[in-house]
Formats: sequence, structure tokens, C-alpha cells
Amino acid sequence: MSRPEYPNLDIVPVAQRIAPEQRQRILDNPQFGAFFSEHMVTIPWRQGVWQRGSLVPFGPLTLSPATSSLHYGQAVFEGLKAYRHADGRIFAFRPGMNAKRFASSARRLAMPELPSERFLEAMEALVREDRDWIPSAPETSLYIRPLLFATEAALGVRPANEYLLVMFSSPVGAYFPRGMAPVNLWISTEHVRAAPFGTGAAKCAGNYAASLEAQALAKTMGCEQVLYLDAIQRKFVEELGGMNFFMVLRPKGSSGSAPLQELTLVTPDLSSGTLLAGVTRDSILRLAPDLGYRVEERPISVDELQEAAQDGSLCEAFACGTAAVITPIGSLASAKMKVVLNGGKTGAVTQSLRDQLIGIQYGQRPDPYGWMYPIQ
Repeated sequence: MSRPEYPNLDIVPVAQRIAPEQRQRILDNPQFGAFFSEHMVTIPWRQGVWQRGSLVPFGPLTLSPATSSLHYGQAVFEGLKAYRHADGRIFAFRPGMNAKRFASSARRLAMPELPSERFLEAMEALVREDRDWIPSAPETSLYIRPLLFATEAALGVRPANEYLLVMFSSPVGAYFPRGMAPVNLWISTEHVRAAPFGTGAAKCAGNYAASLEAQALAKTMGCEQVLYLDAIQRKFVEELGGMNFFMVLRPKGSSGSAPLQELTLVTPDLSSGTLLAGVTRDSILRLAPDLGYRVEERPISVDELQEAAQDGSLCEAFACGTAAVITPIGSLASAKMKVVLNGGKTGAVTQSLRDQLIGIQYGQRPDPYGWMYPIQ
């Protein structure tokens, strides 16, 4: 297959590809984030402009100890996936939205914004060059990680004068080791993920570092993930460390078999500026009405969660994100409460949304939204 022309990239592939049988052993069990494909794209920014980029063999970067991002945290990233369809064609899922969010995150941290066309060009070149690394088994994909960080070797609290974009990929399976099994959430009352007017809406590295202590605490409480509250009143749920949150409500007093049109998906709204505008979140808000569900974006208090669980109107909850797609929530716990949802099992609404979304991503169901971006 001939290599397409990329006007902003030099293509320098590896001299010798990995042996097919060695690559296949990896693809047969692609643990999330454990293995990486053979190439990466690098695009430097210096002298006030984006330079010509290169597709080169995946490998270490050489950095000065004075590299400013290591000291002052100017680093943002993205995550998106490419899928192999049954007919062999390859598609990325909504990469344009990731490109725009990548630029928005950079802007918040006073970093240069990569134009969407450069983002998409780099993504296409990388996926095409490493197309043999895209697994074909169910629930597998090629995870693509764009990273932008300050590379200037200088100390001083100011925006750097040099940056580097690095984009690489990893064949992946399920994000959680137990796959689709419901996860248990610890509602954090001692840690805050983000504050208003801060960096909560940006996908910056520091947000994730700040979540690790709470994550460790959650594990000691028998939970896999943390559900964070707002920073001011500490009463409204916001999101998990790396995923958005949804709950499913039925009318109070209705039976467990309430009609579809009476069910409502509720997720925290983005007006506070403390939540990440998830691509999967947005996709669910588009899909749900077409499947017959109502949707609401509004504040959700812990009190509402507890009361809705007690009166039976809270029937399901789930988390969503690029890595985990849609993951059911089995229970919510804090120092003062514990709520088990749907008997700790995956609910019908969660399953229907996940089936529809994955069906679109893998080409098994129609894509009326134009979300799948053809790579070849």
C-alpha cells in the first residue's frame, strides 16, 4: 500500500519491523497502556511557530534536568481510539473533538495551540504507519496519546519559549482488569479534584497527579475509583478522576419496569468550569434521546443521590470516558453512607447505551452522527 503524502511531516520509519509473531503475542492480550506501537510523531514549537514534524521510531526523549515542564507543570494530553472494522477498514472516533479540546487545554496553560488540521494529520500518519498494531478482537482498539509539554531548559515561573508535541499509540483491551464488571466508587470528602476558575476543564497532567492520593485512599476502602465533590459547598458530585458521571432516574413510586420514556439520564453540567468535557459524555447525551431516554445536565447533590437510592428512583449509575467507554457503577460509599445500585449488577440502560456506542465504534451499527473518521 502506497504511503500518502503529509505536507507537514517527514516520514522516517523504523529500519526493521518487529517480527509478526512477536507483535501478535502482544495483540492477543493487549493490556491497557502496557505496550506501544513502533512509531511516534513529534512536532516542535519554537521561535513562536509550529515547525515541521516527523514520524520516527518510538523511543526515549532526551531532556535537560532544567526542562521547564518538569518544574512548572506545563503539560497537557489527550486520549482517543482507532478501531478496526470487520471489513478491515480503520476508523478513529471523533478525533476532531479531541483536537479542539487539546487546543483548549493548551490555551488554559498558556501553551501554543496546535491547529486541528496538524493534529489530524499527525494522527492519520501514525495510525496508517502502525495499522498492523490495531487489534481486531472484541473490546480492543488502538489507543492514541497526544502529549504537549514545555521543553525549554530554563528556570523561572513563566510560559516557556519551546514546546514539543509527541503522539504515540498503544494496542489496548479493557481499561479495568475485570472488564465490564461494575465498579465501586468512594465519594471523597477529604480531597478536591478541581476548583472554579482552575484547571478542571483542561486535560492537564497536574489534575491527574492531584487525584492519586484520593485514589489510594479509595482502594483501602474497597473501591476502585473516586467520585469527587465540588470544591466550595462539598455537596455536589462532579466527576471521577478520569471519567464523567451519569445517574439514571425513574419516577418516584414507579415499579422497576418503568417505561423507557419515563427514565432520565442526569449528569453534572459543565457551567462550573471544573469538569472535563468528555467526548464519550457528549456522545451519550446525543445517543440517549434517540434511544428514548430523557437527558438532563444539572447539579447532582449527595443528598439527592442518597434520597433517590432510598425511595427507589435511582436505578442505575455509570461512568464514561475514552479509555473505559461506559462502565457500570455497582455502589457508592463515603464515610457516612453506602448505596448499592441495581443489586450491584449492570443495568439495562447502561448496557443499551454501551451496546449502541460500541456498535457505532466498531462499525456494527449505523453511524447517523458522522462520528467515525476514516483512516483508509
